[in-house]
Amino acid sequence: MPYNTTAIPPRKEVTGQTQLPLTRVKKIIAQDPDIQVCSNNAAFVITLATEMFVQYLAEQAQEKTKLERKPRRNIQYKDIANAVAHQDNLEFLEDVVPKTTSYKDVKGKAAAARTRVKGGDKPSGDQPEGGMPNGKKHKVAANGAGSSPDGRVQRSRILSTSDAGDPNAQLEAEAEAVVARRGGNDDGDVDMTG
Repeated sequence: MPYNTTAIPPRKEVTGQTQLPLTRVKKIIAQDPDIQVCSNNAAFVITLATEMFVQYLAEQAQEKTKLERKPRRNIQYKDIANAVAHQDNLEFLEDVVPKTTSYKDVKGKAAAARTRVKGGDKPSGDQPEGGMPNGKKHKVAANGAGSSPDGRVQRSRILSTSDAGDPNAQLEAEAEAVVARRGGNDDGDVDMTG
């Protein structure tokens, strides 16, 4: 039996009712510890604003669907993620609706991160044996931190292999490297008056 994929058109006339359940929205509002009391009118307006936002997000996702080589009638997660990534006014949702990545990419990044943490500086496929794309070797400072040809300290080389699993040790090592680079216990305050 085929699925019913016909779109539900938005209402043109004002009915005084919402499509989202008002009591559920009131319960969600009541979960916020900063709000003690919420009137029925305020909850109604929040519900209508939520409906309008969901409708706008769906319209933007549908526009992204129409731009594909083979347009579809159904909206998928990747369409919403593309809309969030390409619309400036939906940018605040990038953490909530991230773009999908394949399992192969995630697995490859995790393996690369594990080898960096363990200290195995094996060159990847795009880097020559020297470790840099241009063939130059990394410089290693006295504190063990590597630096690139332009002088920036590479954080992956700050840790020794014994501290690799401890995030606190990594943070302390990075802070010490910054202090050493600045030449003392300068806390980095900048005079903005002048």
